[in-house]
Amino acid sequence: MKVSVLGLGYVGCVSAACLASLGHEVVGVDVNQAKVDLVNDGKAPVVEERIGELIAEVVRTGALRATGDVHEAVMGSEVSLVCVGTPSEPNGSLSTAYLERVTEQIGAALAERKRQSEEQGGVRGARHTVVFRSTMLPGTCLNLLVPILEKYVGGTAGVDFGVAVNPEFLREGTSVRDFFDPPKTVIGHLDPASGDAVAALYEGLPGEVFPVPVPVAEAIKYADNAFHGLKIGFANELGAVFQALGVDSHQVMDVFLADRKLNISPAYLRPGFAFGGSCLPKDLRGLVHAARRADVSVPILAHVLPSNADHLERAVELIERTGKRRAGLFGLSFKPGTDDLRESPLVALAERLFGKGYDLRIYDPNVSLSRLLGANREYIETRLPHLAQLLADSVDEVLEHAEVCLVGTRDPAVLSALPHGEGPMIVDLIRLPDAEARRAEPGYVSLV
Repeated sequence: MKVSVLGLGYVGCVSAACLASLGHEVVGVDVNQAKVDLVNDGKAPVVEERIGELIAEVVRTGALRATGDVHEAVMGSEVSLVCVGTPSEPNGSLSTAYLERVTEQIGAALAERKRQSEEQGGVRGARHTVVFRSTMLPGTCLNLLVPILEKYVGGTAGVDFGVAVNPEFLREGTSVRDFFDPPKTVIGHLDPASGDAVAALYEGLPGEVFPVPVPVAEAIKYADNAFHGLKIGFANELGAVFQALGVDSHQVMDVFLADRKLNISPAYLRPGFAFGGSCLPKDLRGLVHAARRADVSVPILAHVLPSNADHLERAVELIERTGKRRAGLFGLSFKPGTDDLRESPLVALAERLFGKGYDLRIYDPNVSLSRLLGANREYIETRLPHLAQLLADSVDEVLEHAEVCLVGTRDPAVLSALPHGEGPMIVDLIRLPDAEARRAEPGYVSLV
């Protein structure tokens, strides 16, 4: 394919050279003439493993060249890969100035292509696809960049030209290696033809390909980088605490990392309701307290429980916005299949709603007041002494009572009885298995 790569920083330079090595005809574009000259001389404008010899090779074979002329590059290509920077503003917001400027230039070139096509009697060449590889927040493409393109081109995105978002997952220092062996390829496309054009760029490379909606593609990069930063901060805070307590943190983390079932795994990484139980809250409090006694600042660990409390508050606010006062709560224990109510977020939710005057009924197939013993019974008598009058004997009893149903369990009896369309409102706290289908129904709202 004929590809223009706009922006010859780390991402653009590596993308251009690697795509050229895959057999595409690539022209790199940059406003910095020094970068353009370096590439045309077969030299890399960035310091990066393997990039120097790769650029020398693809420039020598004619697969890659560079220019400062956006118009010329877009006019001569089928796909434009936008790799310009999106730096932080002083207040932390994302600057889209470079993105907007290059999008205007692409739009002007596509308008010229459209005029030429009309002058030739409407004969169309290959439809051009604009692919945004720059990191940008969800909504930027559809709400900001697509309108710019449509304004300049005088056409419709997804019809007159293609649009896609293709985030990169290149680590500086190993970016060439990462390009040829990617952890994943994400293609957020406006229409199938746009997605096909992007997929063709990477044909033959390993790794799973994820075709997703455009905003999902924009968000994935932020999910990745936020988690990477969180992991580093988490490990460093643990290291500082354990160092202060006289423990070898590297031995601790060697064992921690060896657990691929719960730790380095998908476990606990699905958005849902707040956490609770007899272990996580207690042990987090204990660890943070030990850190404070040792004069070790642990802002990440110290804010996990407040973050959890905020998530519970989001649920309360979501329920309040329904305007309904007769509520039914499905689920009470902190974990399905148990009757453990200790520090259950659902108990906390019931406590909040009862205190706010909601007419509440609760059903949990595993919770019977007569069977609660020891610390479990003591906890519920302290937190929710009115539980006996709130517990229902069946799903139907709750459904008959409720104007709004709060679903905190995936118990099969509950799921099969939940109404569709008509009936009480559904507040989904846990992401129901049929959540996607329910999203189109009136009266369904989801916490996550």
